Amino acid sequence: MAGVGKDNVKVQVEDSNILQISGERVLEKEDKNDKWHRIERRRGSFVRRFRLPDNVNLNEITCKLENGVLTVQVPKKEPDQTAKNVRSIDVA
Repeated sequence: MAGVGKDNVKVQVEDSNILQISGERVLEKEDKNDKWHRIERRRGSFVRRFRLPDNVNLNEITCKLENGVLTVQVPKKEPDQTAKNVRSIDVA
């Protein structure tokens, strides 16, 4: 995410397990002494959405933006041993 500042990125999780990353790349200020022929970086707003599995812990999601790299950590829920549904079947 080169060219995107921490203040220009928003990470949200919707109730339906949708992780949304949105933000805006702003055009860098030009210096009158700069000499270039072409700028290769895009600018403008962006949105990316990901469907998360049901076994993630939505309250423990963390993210950080460092050196132009956004890292989002999505931990899994601890398996609940009592939630296993075991049913006995009679043998005929």
